[in-house]
Parts: sequence; structure tokens; C-alpha cells
Amino acid sequence: MEVAQQAKTRTVVGSVIDFETGEPIIGASIAVAGKSVGTISDLDGNFSIRVDGDNINLEVSFIGYEKQTVTVADGKKLTVRLRAVSELLEEVVITAYGSGPRKDLTGAIAKANVQDMRKAPVFNFEESLAGRVAGVQVTSSDGQPGSDLQIVIRGNNSVTQDNSPLYVVDGFPLEMAVGNMLNPEEIESIEILKDASATAIYGARGANGVILVTTKKGKVSSPTVTYSGWVGVQQIIKKQEMLDPYEFVRYQLEADYNVYSKRYLAGERTLEDYRNIEGINWQDKVYRDALVHSHNLAVRGGTEKTRYSVSGSLVDQQGIMLNSGYKKYQGRFVLDQTINKKIKVGINANYTYSKKYGTIVSESQTSPTASLMYALWGYRPVAGVNDGDLLNDLYDESTDPTTDLRINPLMAAENEYNPLFTYNFIGNAYLEYKILKNLTLKITGGYNKIHQRKEVFYNSNSRGGHRHTNNKVNGWITNTERTSLLNENTLTYNVPLKKGHRLKVLGGFTVQDNSTFIDEIRAINVPNEALGIAGLDEGELTSATISKTDNGLVSYLGRADYNYKSKYLLTVSFRADGSSKFPKDNRWAYFPSASAAWGFGEEKFIKNIKWISSGKLRAGIGTTGNNRVTDYAALTALQITADSGYSTGNTPGKGVVPKTLGNPKLKWETTVQTNIGLDMSFLDSRISFTADYYYKKTKDLLLNATLAPSMGFLSAYRNVGSVSNSGLEFTIDTKNIQTKEFSWTSSFNISFNRNKVLSLNDDEPSLASRVNWGNFNNAYPYIAIPGHPIAMFYGHIFDGVYQYTDFDKVGESYILKDGVPNNGNAREKIQPGDIKFKDINRDGVVNDYDLTIIGNPNPKHIGGFGNNFQYKNFDLNVFFQWSYGGDVLNANRIEFEGGDPNARTSLNMFASFANRWTPENQTNELYRIGGQGPAVYSSRTIEDGSFLRLKTVALGYRLPNAWLKKINIKSLRVYASAQNLITWTKYSGPDPEVSTRPTALTPSFDWSPYPRPRTITLGVDISF
Repeated sequence: MEVAQQAKTRTVVGSVIDFETGEPIIGASIAVAGKSVGTISDLDGNFSIRVDGDNINLEVSFIGYEKQTVTVADGKKLTVRLRAVSELLEEVVITAYGSGPRKDLTGAIAKANVQDMRKAPVFNFEESLAGRVAGVQVTSSDGQPGSDLQIVIRGNNSVTQDNSPLYVVDGFPLEMAVGNMLNPEEIESIEILKDASATAIYGARGANGVILVTTKKGKVSSPTVTYSGWVGVQQIIKKQEMLDPYEFVRYQLEADYNVYSKRYLAGERTLEDYRNIEGINWQDKVYRDALVHSHNLAVRGGTEKTRYSVSGSLVDQQGIMLNSGYKKYQGRFVLDQTINKKIKVGINANYTYSKKYGTIVSESQTSPTASLMYALWGYRPVAGVNDGDLLNDLYDESTDPTTDLRINPLMAAENEYNPLFTYNFIGNAYLEYKILKNLTLKITGGYNKIHQRKEVFYNSNSRGGHRHTNNKVNGWITNTERTSLLNENTLTYNVPLKKGHRLKVLGGFTVQDNSTFIDEIRAINVPNEALGIAGLDEGELTSATISKTDNGLVSYLGRADYNYKSKYLLTVSFRADGSSKFPKDNRWAYFPSASAAWGFGEEKFIKNIKWISSGKLRAGIGTTGNNRVTDYAALTALQITADSGYSTGNTPGKGVVPKTLGNPKLKWETTVQTNIGLDMSFLDSRISFTADYYYKKTKDLLLNATLAPSMGFLSAYRNVGSVSNSGLEFTIDTKNIQTKEFSWTSSFNISFNRNKVLSLNDDEPSLASRVNWGNFNNAYPYIAIPGHPIAMFYGHIFDGVYQYTDFDKVGESYILKDGVPNNGNAREKIQPGDIKFKDINRDGVVNDYDLTIIGNPNPKHIGGFGNNFQYKNFDLNVFFQWSYGGDVLNANRIEFEGGDPNARTSLNMFASFANRWTPENQTNELYRIGGQGPAVYSSRTIEDGSFLRLKTVALGYRLPNAWLKKINIKSLRVYASAQNLITWTKYSGPDPEVSTRPTALTPSFDWSPYPRPRTITLGVDISF
């Protein structure tokens, strides 16, 4: 009997790995089902356990993963692949100055799926965040490499100030975009704090929401080397269709036959000949398929006392336009050291160097003709019979280079020198001292230094330096240095009370100091352009400016969390902030918040409902602030200028003049927000659901308000006006199919936000905003009106085109009939085929009294839908993003669907202008040549900007561990991925996700954008 028993006793060996990554799981529990026999996995995820008998089941579990039961097979090594827990209520979430399980949260905190985000081939994690979190709107101005993105959480609060969230990177608060500073592969988690109960502890900077970014650290394991890299190509998604040579020449002849027939019909050439002449496609000359690649290398590991992480990355992104791109080199070092049972110290340091170069095609210009895209689209596609070489000549001889600033777009792109160098260091060090068992002191010191150098040089073959410009060869250098010092000191008391009660109390004191130093030199008429930027000292120095500003913030903070068995939860917080930006009497502000939650899923009467897995109801209210004004906005600034002096005895003297008007009563902008949320999961957590409703009101707006002319200043900062935002957010996560070899999970989110201006400066009825793009400088395409969103499109309603029936024919002339309103031009100048606007007040005259709201740039809802499929070692990720209901002002059509043929000679048009009004084609859609009317905005160029984008597709294959062990590789995954693959939209421009003048008052304006690329890559993830 004893021999038989021994025969059934055997040792089972195996390994425990992550289902998604293939990485070993250290410290996983392996137990024999129904018995007290067990073990844990080692540093390589391996284990061995002795079992007795046949048909033995092992239960394998680890925190944050789903428990799995496996059957022991004779003689076979087990490989147990654990899936990460997807139930929302079980996730560990980073919060302000702490962390905890989602089931114990009382505020609206969203956790981004970083693992899915990594599957997007992007250089900036903010781009992959778009559409993945409810209530978070991520937009970019255009597709310019290296550009920062704009993130708005739950709508715009401020009218004239910045609405960007506060970023906290490994505990360091930053009031700037951080996407280009960080390596996406280095990010461990991203949490978005959305409501006031979550953000109030950040006080004066929490009104716009907070994004917490936590980077990867070392873990207890043997040294692990990981490499992830990909290489790919970026391509333009959509080129703008332009008039071909035949249609262009036909357009020119219609515009002025006497002038252009001599150019294009000389000799025996006819208009029909141009059907067979191949023109120059300037877009093909300047656009390219661009090589992109990214490489990341890291070494991580540690012991129970010492954990480390050393990593570096390299990014090289060629732009899809010639001579543009972005390069980045980044390194990070993290060390956590346990000194003894009471003391723990650590350091986290990151350094980034980047170079962004190439024409900023959407930058503001004094004339639209100075834009590179203007030349790229508008440069004529064909030369006349006796013209020069369009492709190789700098100027088009048919234009006047003193008034029309376009030059050969290919030469313009090739000769652009416009790099921005950025050197960014951010470091944190901390000391953690356990005073008592449940009382911990943490002292943190942080340092951030950003140095940017902008170099601009226009040589004689560039847009800004050719011989027809006033400054000739010229350039400038601008240095900007920002320094931030941080000290945070917190005490945390975390103690379990009797009978399931638990209390956690946090108190703290923080100090942050920020300074900015800027210097710039400019020179014109540089004699030796071969020296480039180094030759500026030989030119005529036109300016040398220096500025220095400082601001400081001192804060006291506190929070208390009460928890009874995860059933009844209460959180209260308070923060007091003192800022040097405000006058002494208004320097301090106070930001309280409170939130509560009922975990009704823990109630017995709910536990008896089998199809409900968990449930929690949340409610909160709180106050947050915004201090986004200049450092000395409260003070009146004086300036010494060249023309402000007073001469005495023919000797020029210097004088001082007021520059800006201060406000000694300036104070914080304050937002009060309420939030009600519901978290539930069903069917053994196969379905997880989160819903939130919020209402927030921002008062005492930091408004750059318009002043009466008698004040002597155009504007000044005042605390006037109020804005509200209200909305609904829904998130659904599902496990659609879950088998041993195949799984399919989905994630869906949708957000609805309604923004409303409640009041403006001294109850002003409206605030109109102009856009600086070189055209229509006296027209205002945007307006803010109480009762409406901050920005609405404003102009005339397009009413088609004047037809012959609108006129009386007198001899050979056409006279507008009585009763037919004009279009803003004099009645006698209006002809058949001219643009027509609606006479709203029906007084027979179209003028400013007929201006009205013509569109809404704010989407009705935004969202995303992601799917993950897993079959054996194959994985597929498909992610869609959408925006519905927002309009776009397509200003490109103003210039390239008619424009002004007298001011813009030889300018090519969009292909759509071939369908313009002519006596033979009496369309009601496009006016005749020269019939563009007055310089006003109209609904003609307001378009639906709704879109559905197949944002990311990634297909990967993980090589079997049995193959890899032979070559000492822990895991290896190869994949192909694509970004911005397909976009479904009715928008006629290159891309509907565009905002080249991105402010709260002027969103969704499309003029001269850098095209957004499609990216196709091949990559590999490997660990040793």
C-alpha cells in the first residue's frame, strides 16, 4: 500500500506568465485545489510543487489577475497564462497623493488602458489617448511633427485663458503639455481626475482636470532587459484636388482674356491643347512617403530592498512634407531603496532632447500669400507658351512678388531653416519615514529645467528672405529657459478601526517656485548667408530683448477617507493656495470638496441577485481654481520704447510709457462642480458599466476684458463673467467571448458636454473674436453670447448665387431688381453670378444687422470603441474614434474657391471651382469669377466636421515560450500596426480634426494645415 501511494506522488513543474505580454509573473500563488499544499513562482515565474494522486487541479492566482484552475497532465510542464483583471472595481487606481482600489473611490477618476494605447504607433502618448476616456477631448491643430496636442476635460471653463489640465508626472505638477517629454513605452499608468472631489486637493490648478502619469519602476526580479522598436512609413491621407492645366487656363481666360490669351494662347496653341499637357503637381513634389522609427531599451529588476530601472529611447520622424520632421532622445533612471524597516528613499530622473524642424505651415502671417500651403496649392500648374521654368525658378513671373509673397513651393520647403531645440530635465527625489506603524512621513523634492532654442534663418531662396522682401536675408534666435522647484511634505495616517471601519488621513505642505527667462536677437540684411544662423552678427541688429518673470505657490492640503467594508465611503479634502500672481489682499484662496459613495453591491439583498456582480453609487461636490494668467497680470507694466523719449537740447532722451493696465483686485477663477456617478458590473463581471453626470459653474472668470477707449488701453484682466458645463459620460467594458484559446473584449465610451456662457464683461451682450490669418481682418468669424457656447461661428447666411431673374436688363447692363437685397456691395456693382446672402431683417439691405450665428464648432458627442481579439498566440486590436456634430470653418475655400482674382493673379483653385457660375452653367452653389462679394464670413464655408476614424489597427504574434527558451529569450512579440487608417467624413478639407487657431474662442478654424499622416509600421517587443 505504501509503494502504491509513492507511485502516485510526483513533482509538477511549470511557469506563470502574463496572458498579454508573456512576461513572467513573480510571486504567483499555486495551490492544490481543496488542500493546504502550495507554493509561489520564483523570479523567472517558474514553480515546482509535489502532488499526490491523479486528476489533480491546481489553483493559480495573483493580485490583479483572474484566478485560473488547471489540470495536471503527466510528464508535461505547465504554462499558466493569467489574464489581467478587467473588472473596473478591482483595479488599483493612482489618486492625488496616494492610490487605492477602484471599488473604494468616491470621485470621478478614469484609468486609461495603457496596454491598448501602446499598440498605437505614436510618438506622443496624448495622441493615443484620444477617444479612449469618456469626457476627455484630445485634439491637434494639424499633423505637424512634434506639435503638442490640446486636451480639454469636461469642456472649456475659461473664455480667454488656457483650459489645459494640470499634469502630474510621478508626483511633479506641470502646467504644460508633457507628451513630447515622455516616452510612451515608459508609462505604467494614466489616471484622469475629472470631478472636483478628485481634483480639489490640487486647488488653484485643478479646475481644468488633472492627468496623473506614473512611469515604470523596477520590480523584485532578476535583471530583465527589454527592447521594443518599430519602423514604418507615414503617408499623406488626402491630397487637395486642384484645377488641372486645362481647367486652370480656362479659368485664367475667363478672368481676363486680353491678358492671359497672350500668355497661354500664343502661337498656334489653343485651349484644347492644354488637355494633353501634363502639368506640375506641386503636392507630389513637396509631399513624400516619410520613414519613421522608434527604439526603446530598458533594464529593470531588483531585490526586496533595492529596485532599479534604467531606460532610453530614440525617435526619428521624418515629416510627410520635405525638410520637416521631429527627433527625440530620452533617458530615465529610477531607483527605490529601502534603508531599513522605517526609511525608504528613491530618485526618478528623466532627460529629453528633441529637435522639431520644418515650416510651421499653419502659423499666423500678415498675408495669406506668405503661407507655404498657399503656394503649394496655388502655384500655377502649367507655364505659358513663352514663360520661364516654373519648376526651377524662385518666382512666378506672372505675379507681383512685392504684394504676392508666394514663391516656388518646392524651393520654399527645401530652404526653410526653422528648428526648435528642446532640452528638458525633470527629477524627483523622496524620503519616506514610517514614524509609527500607520503613520508615514514623505518628503519630496523636485527640479524641472526646460531650455528651448528657436532658430530661424531666411536665406535668399526662402519665403522670408528673397530679394523682394524688405529684410532680405535675415533671421533670429530665441532662447527660453523655464525652471521649476518643488518641495512637498505629507503625513499619512492609515489605520483600520474595529468591525470593518477604516480611516485614512492625509495632511501636507507644498512649495513651488517657477521662473522664466527669455532672450532674443534679430538681424536683417545678413551679408554672408553661407554662414547661416552663425552669420547674424554680421547683419544689421534690429532688436535684442530680454525678459525675466517669476511666480510662486505655497499650499496647505488635507484629506480624510472613511471606509466601512467598501460599503459606505466618505472623502473630504481641503486645500489653501497662496499665489504670487495675485495682489496681497487676494493672494490666498480655499478649495474644499466632499464626496460619498454607497457600495450597494456589498449589501446582502444585492448579493442575492446573481446577475449583478457589483455596484456603487457616487456623489460629490467641490471647488477648484484656475490661476492661468501671466506672472504680473495684477500689476501695471511700464516700458521704455524707441519713440517714447523726450529730447532736451537736441539730445534724445528715453521715456517710460504704460504697456499694460494692472488690476489690484485680481483674484482666482473659481469652478464649483457637482458629480453623480454609478459603477456596476454584471454576469460575473463580464459587463462593466460606468455613468457620470456633472454640472460645473466657473465664476470670476480671468477674462482679458475689453475696456472703454477712454481708459487708454484696449483690454485688461478682470474677474468678470461666468461659464457652465454640464454633461453625461458612459463607459462600457465587456468580455464578449472568453475561452481557453480565444477571447474577445470590447470597450466603448461616449461623452456629451454642453458648454454655456452665463455672463460676460459688465453684462456685455456678446464678445466677438477675429482670426489672424491675413484675410478678412475687419470681420469676426466667432462670437460668444450668454446662453450659448463660448464659441459660435458668426457671419452671413449664404443664400446661393444671384441669377438673371434677379435683375432687370437695361441695354447691355443688368440692374438688381427692387425688392432683391444686395450682398453688402453697392447695388450697381452686383452682377449675375455674384454671391448672395440672406437679408435676415428684411430691410432690403445686407449689412451688419444681418450677421447671425452660422454654425457650432462644439461636437454634440465624442467617443471611442475598441476591440481586442486573442487567438492562441495571435492578438488583434481595432480601435475607432469619432466626433459628431461639430462644425469647421474651412477658410481654405475662401481663397481657393474664387478668392480675389484681381489681387491674386495666376492663383490655382480647388477643383471644385470648375463648377462655378457661368452663363452656360448657372449653378446656385459657386459664384462667378470676381463674384466673391465683400470680405465677410458666411455659412458657405461652414462644414460638418463629424467623422468616424479607424484610429488604430494592430496585429501581433507572440512566439511560443518553448521556442524562446532555447535561445534564452523570455518573450518575443512581432506585430504590424497602423494609425489613422481610414476616416469617414463629409468634410471637404484634408482632415476634419483640425484647429489651426486653437483657443476657446476660435476653435475648428482650418487654414493652411500640415496634413495628418497615415502610419504603417512593423515592430517587435522582446525581453531577455
